[in-house]
Amino acid sequence: MAETPAANHPDEALVREYLEALRHQRRLAPRTLLTYRHALDLLLAMGGCERLAALEPAQVRRHVAQLHARGFSGRTLAKVMSGWRGFYRWLVRHRGLQANPVQGVHAPKSPRPLPKALSVEQAQRLLDGDPGESVALVRDQAMFELMYSSGLRLAELVSLDEGDGGLDLHESLVKVVGKGGKTRTVPVGSRARAAVRRWLAVRAALARPQEPALFVGARGRRIAPSLVNLRLKALARRQGVDASVHPHTLRHSFASHLLQSSQDLRAVQEMLGHSSISTTQVYTHLDFQALAKVYDAAHPRARKK
Repeated sequence: MAETPAANHPDEALVREYLEALRHQRRLAPRTLLTYRHALDLLLAMGGCERLAALEPAQVRRHVAQLHARGFSGRTLAKVMSGWRGFYRWLVRHRGLQANPVQGVHAPKSPRPLPKALSVEQAQRLLDGDPGESVALVRDQAMFELMYSSGLRLAELVSLDEGDGGLDLHESLVKVVGKGGKTRTVPVGSRARAAVRRWLAVRAALARPQEPALFVGARGRRIAPSLVNLRLKALARRQGVDASVHPHTLRHSFASHLLQSSQDLRAVQEMLGHSSISTTQVYTHLDFQALAKVYDAAHPRARKK
């Protein structure tokens, strides 16, 4: 392996031996070994010339904090520390080290990325296309209107059956079983109801006899999640929606648009089926223009005379 900045550390030979063991026993790819090498170089730099076997958990925590302050993300630090733990497990097993000082030390959490949602205009452009006489396009419009109308997960959509009471167009609601077997009932909007009715009128042209699934593929069986994803991407291209669109984008858009209009976090939590409101709170972001409009309309010192 190439010379590293930590080449003069007293435990450099020990690190090289460990990496050779990884290469021979686990047959790791060269690129993976370089990742381990980088992590262990950071470890060697931690205490100057202090022997690695003498490292204490408090020192590990301090060094992790320093790396974080230098700009290492929580995810990157988690990978680095995984390399450290593996090295110390090897020392415990093969060199008689008493304890792994990295065990129990955790990387800081990275900020949770905001869900990507369509703008209201993009959602309208996506769903306002005319399916014409195509049975498949009528089905697609029904699926995506329903997902956006009711915030359904992809698995919840494809698991719906026809005529089992899950989807009640007369009462304008859909009952689904979400994560953890939790059942919830969500309203269905007028556009989605109309689209589903159009689909039900032509469903027999695709569905096999006795097939219970509400939405079916070309072979007449329950539609596959992967096909739903492909059909949505194709629809986005046809409608000129240049954003990256996948089925969960419709659920994100449902939540974001409802919160922007109502600000009722608890109601949106119930409709999404989140067990914790902290999960729903990631949808409470508004773009700056929306915030500026609220400020201009509400703040007494912002109103124009």
